[in-house]
Amino acid sequence: MGNVLTYSGIATKIRAMQAKLLTEADYAQIAGLRSVPEVTEFLKGKPAYSAYLEGIDPALYHRGNVEKILYQSLFDDYSRIFRFGGMEQKKFLKIYWKRYEIDVINYCLRIVCNHYQTPFDLDYKKVYFDRYSQISIDALVASQTVEELVDNLQNTEYYRPLKKIRELESASLFDYDLALELYYFTSLWRQQRRILTGKERKMYTRDCGIKIDLLNLQWVYRAKKYYHMLPPQIYALTIPIHYRLSLREYKTLVETPGVDEFLRQLGTTYYARRYDIGGRSTMEQALKDCLRKLYLADRRQNPYSIAAIYTYLFLKEEEIDKLTTALECIRYGLPRSETLAYMEGVKQ
Repeated sequence: MGNVLTYSGIATKIRAMQAKLLTEADYAQIAGLRSVPEVTEFLKGKPAYSAYLEGIDPALYHRGNVEKILYQSLFDDYSRIFRFGGMEQKKFLKIYWKRYEIDVINYCLRIVCNHYQTPFDLDYKKVYFDRYSQISIDALVASQTVEELVDNLQNTEYYRPLKKIRELESASLFDYDLALELYYFTSLWRQQRRILTGKERKMYTRDCGIKIDLLNLQWVYRAKKYYHMLPPQIYALTIPIHYRLSLREYKTLVETPGVDEFLRQLGTTYYARRYDIGGRSTMEQALKDCLRKLYLADRRQNPYSIAAIYTYLFLKEEEIDKLTTALECIRYGLPRSETLAYMEGVKQ
């Protein structure tokens, strides 16, 4: 009864937000549109985005502005959930927010490393980061060098792992990205389990462990297929945590001589037996599908739990990924069938 009382308000709020998510029929219709303004007009008729698009001049209907609106919708949803949450849910959400912090830091690192001008526009994120974040967008945007950017993170938890990379000779953007990813997932594994108790802690530990396993599988696959990395290089870029994927299985996968043998060995693991990995979807999409099935099952079995929160945010982020993919495909004039294939993760 306690969990029902704790989550009744927030679960009701999330169900109302869930009803505004786009459907498969919506995606099919979007894939057939021929311009970004057409997509914008379509989204204007959807409750999740209408309030943001209503007052915008049609002359501003271009991809950058539309993507900004998509993320405003996500952050507003996060804010609504945060306001409805109790103390435990807010602790969880503060840790969840770190994924958005990592995205902003990575984005600003790319701007600085590649000597671009001031980032396109992060002002729309500033109001949310001022409210929930430990990092200052103003300070990051003002950074002229990587050294300055790292120094501007000095009062945050990200300073220490990035400072270690900065002290290396010839550190690359990839090194900084990897340091942030490894820090994020190892801290997630440790911190989230400390703030949850009982059944929620057990459920979250399983979900976080599976997500880390799946990310490691994806990174090993990509390292072999696209970069032809050797095992020592692959070990360095994966998360040193193993859950359903045993250390022996992990080592076997890393040390396989090529992609074909990797996929054969993958077929013997828990994940290939439990989920449809190796079907028509790309590896990246297959792993996302694993997480979606896992989260939806969590929410179905435990509707009054932390699963209601992270399942909704996962689905909303997935919706934004599909929409940004569609905008890119439409901008380049791809046919409807090809756009749908990219949106569904069949093509990459």
